[in-house]
Amino acid sequence: MSSSGNDPRQPSTAKPYKPQPIHPDNLPIDYSGFLAIICGVAGVMFKYKLGSWLALIFCAQSLANMRNIETDLKQISTGFMFAVMGLVTNYLSPARAGVKT
Repeated sequence: MSSSGNDPRQPSTAKPYKPQPIHPDNLPIDYSGFLAIICGVAGVMFKYKLGSWLALIFCAQSLANMRNIETDLKQISTGFMFAVMGLVTNYLSPARAGVKT
């Protein structure tokens, strides 16, 4: 293999990586949290079961990829609230007249 005498790297000049601090206003958009809110609202307003389930999945994805605890937690909790409201509305409310499920 290679011997340590032929190695061009200099371990004495190596510095540990330190990420640059980013202001919370400059963080990228959390698309999964945004989609969770959109799907949750569609599930509640239009009684789409798929929308409510997708909102629940997007909430879990957003929770797993959370970057900023304060702003992301508000968005996740809103999406989760809409998802649960949609599921409760779709599965526990009386069936509409003329619609077979």
